[in-house]
Amino acid sequence: MIEIRDLKKTYRVGEIDVHALRGVNLSAARGDFLAVVGPSGSGKSTLFHILGGPTPPTSGTIHIDGRDLLSMTEAERTDLRKSTVGFVFQKYNLLPTLSAADNIAIARDIAGKPVESDAQFDQILDLLGLKGRLHHKPRALSGGEQQRVAIARAIVNHPAILLADEPTGNLDTENSAAVLGLLRDLNTRLGQTILMITHNPEAAAYGHRIVKMRDGRVVD
Repeated sequence: MIEIRDLKKTYRVGEIDVHALRGVNLSAARGDFLAVVGPSGSGKSTLFHILGGPTPPTSGTIHIDGRDLLSMTEAERTDLRKSTVGFVFQKYNLLPTLSAADNIAIARDIAGKPVESDAQFDQILDLLGLKGRLHHKPRALSGGEQQRVAIARAIVNHPAILLADEPTGNLDTENSAAVLGLLRDLNTRLGQTILMITHNPEAAAYGHRIVKMRDGRVVD
């Protein structure tokens, strides 16, 4: 599903070159659940931003579901983000003036799909425990509920890949365990390929495999 070879990213900061990625090699099969760990500045978020399409690498190759990401036009990369890759962030990024249902529906609208949910997604809402909370705005939801809405928004278009960047970073222990359990359940039921950044060893244990990064490289 994901094949990365010798991926490099260098930022120019003033007169200094900052090497965020220094030749990353990584593979993930369809249905894998990878936990990406490492200290701040190790390149984890840069890797995710490149995988998601908005940040171009300096060099290297990336194939997602057999498609060469770097040979795509900007329009094709945008379509990839809409249809193939879903994002879950530490900060839920919900629109405060919209209900939970509308925060989810807007992802369908952006992707050009009918706003009405389908039978499979209704089952996912049951799994996420959101059926009775859809008409509430974010301020009326707990942190765990907001993160579950963010997960629902990320998977409403049935992406093959889910990128989760510190999805439990703002949650307490109970809600963290609930969200991680949901991610694992989604991975098992839907066969989604999940890459999750985390600093938490307990969270990393939910993955099938732990990928360690340091100084812009995969070290284990």
